[in-house]
Amino acid sequence: MKRLAYITILLAILLSLVIAIPAGAAPATADRGAWAANVAYAVNDTVSYSGCTYKVLQAHTSLVGWEPATTPALFQQLSCGGATATFTRTATVGGPTATRTRTPTVGGPTATRTNTPAPTATSGGGTGCWAAWVSTTAYSTGAQVSRSGRNYQANYWTQGNDPLTASGPVGTGQPWIPMSFCGGSNATSTPGGTGFASIVSNAQFDQMFPSRNAFYTYQGLVTAAAFYPAFAGTGTLDTKKREAAAALANFNHETGGLWYITEIAQGEYCDAGNTQYPCAAGKKYYGRGPIQLSWNFNYGAAGAALGLPLLTNPDLVQQDAATAWKTALWYWMTQKGPGTMTPHDAMVNGAGFGETIRSINGALECNGGNGAQVQSRINAYNNFISILGTTAGPGNLGC
Repeated sequence: MKRLAYITILLAILLSLVIAIPAGAAPATADRGAWAANVAYAVNDTVSYSGCTYKVLQAHTSLVGWEPATTPALFQQLSCGGATATFTRTATVGGPTATRTRTPTVGGPTATRTNTPAPTATSGGGTGCWAAWVSTTAYSTGAQVSRSGRNYQANYWTQGNDPLTASGPVGTGQPWIPMSFCGGSNATSTPGGTGFASIVSNAQFDQMFPSRNAFYTYQGLVTAAAFYPAFAGTGTLDTKKREAAAALANFNHETGGLWYITEIAQGEYCDAGNTQYPCAAGKKYYGRGPIQLSWNFNYGAAGAALGLPLLTNPDLVQQDAATAWKTALWYWMTQKGPGTMTPHDAMVNGAGFGETIRSINGALECNGGNGAQVQSRINAYNNFISILGTTAGPGNLGC
């Protein structure tokens, strides 16, 4: 009898262990077939898109514009045309650059997304502006306000949340959705002034990036461009316009429309073998800014060129708009990356937009690596040259 009781207890213990095992298991992977809009996807689901297979990185409900090939915040490419994707790092100043697969800042895409209709402008605090936001007013879903020259629409009931610091595109979970610029922000669509401001006006910049993060200011870009006067300042007027459009198209791709400032997977990105620009204690060199500058050697080299302590204080790139823009232009003007020329040289010497892609992320996208992402960059470039009133110019669009 005692023997039977002992066996019964032992079986019960073993059964409890078996039942407990799945609790710590990794989420199951489900093949969801072809990607489609308005579908709820879970972490680790796989989908197919344009002949490639992608893994879902964040649970979300898909929307048009968040296709796997152009939304690295949500998807990781696993294979393409039967070949498994390999994410290599390509040598630049002092060593390899980070791969250009970017993940968003905290507050990025979340599981719940709803399509919000574009609001109709009403009278407000200026030309095209809605009623001014008031901190003490409670706003219900769909309410329309303006703040510092920009319109916003309430994503849900909110009170006391400043649209300048609590806004994001549909699906980010922020209480306010940034809409059109208004009032003084759109004073003119004709470029004026000198330097970059004579090539791209504030209004044209707003048109290119209607839902950008407030961090990425036009004035910050103008200030940074003054540090590199050859940027959008070399050659004929059409050449200047093409270079401005090319740079902004690539920055658009790297940041999801100038929305993301940093990576959410904020790794150390420390090359301990680099003695010229050794990692500072406790600092991380993850992607930041319009070009998503990564690695200690790139922060060190950019800081040396710009006269900024970026190696010891890399957070400056995510804290100051002009600094962020300067690091992007530093790469654009001086670095070849995996290409054979700087992006600046590619545009002013007539090599074409495709060579800028090669210099920024050619190891992963060019020569058939990821045609969909290349096309995403080309689409933005074509859009921007149209806004600036010029043509694509000589050279190849793709790579």
